Amino acid sequence: MIKFYNRKTKEYEIEKVAGDKYLKWVYTSPVGKSLTELFIKKKLFSNLYGRYCDSKYSAKKIDAFIKDFDIDMSLCEDPSVKFSNFNEFFIRKLSKESRPVSTDKNILVSPGDGRLSAYENIDLDNIVQVKGFTYSLRELLKDDKVAKEYEGGTCLILRLCPTDYHRFHFVDDGICGETKKISGRYYSVNPIALERIPKLFCENKREWSIFKSENFGEIIHVEVGATCVGTIIQTYTPGQKIKKGDEKGYFKFGGSTTILFLKKDKVKIDKDIVYQTSLGIETKVIMGENIGRIL
Repeated sequence: MIKFYNRKTKEYEIEKVAGDKYLKWVYTSPVGKSLTELFIKKKLFSNLYGRYCDSKYSAKKIDAFIKDFDIDMSLCEDPSVKFSNFNEFFIRKLSKESRPVSTDKNILVSPGDGRLSAYENIDLDNIVQVKGFTYSLRELLKDDKVAKEYEGGTCLILRLCPTDYHRFHFVDDGICGETKKISGRYYSVNPIALERIPKLFCENKREWSIFKSENFGEIIHVEVGATCVGTIIQTYTPGQKIKKGDEKGYFKFGGSTTILFLKKDKVKIDKDIVYQTSLGIETKVIMGENIGRIL
């Protein structure tokens, strides 16, 4: 059971997890854990499933998925579009009206839809994954020089469920550098896995870049792959001027994670998000939602 905080209702809700029984089995049972280490965490499994989701045979899953998880298709950029496979549906674009973005330069917005955790005044060697599990920014980036610049800064972890909108965006105007790619495993990023795989974010395939934002300084964007996420697609152009809310990229099928690192004294995250994080609870947010203010 995964509990999250709904900012609108100010109440806790239980997440509807796609493949809940499967996740519990592969990460908690002896046979499942062995299968995960032998096959599921490896690139081949995610590639094979990714090919299936790109095939016409996967289209039959779409209607049931929409119904089971109450997905509002009226929010799509084109609500009448017919998807030829599951991945086309999964990476669907939403209308600008459904995800408004504040033009106030003092406001930090969420880079995507998902469940958000926020950590302030971070210790580079002990960034929280979940309670009891931490990792090092140096290990995550494999770049000591860059990591050192973010001591005492802010870390935002946005976990995307398979039911979420799976495109991620820029949080400010600015220019983004080249993407650096780090190969790795394909563990699930669901809390069930996070509570059992130490330093999972540093184990998984990931990509990162430095975004030189106009109002919040240099921000590290990290995209973490996961089970069945054989591909992270970057759609932005390095070195090109970016507007707040512009798309950075998207994940193909599977739950995934976007992590942002901001330098010390650049932003103050909203109190409710920080408080819920201190309790070990994620806060549900949508792309473009206000989550903090400039310092």
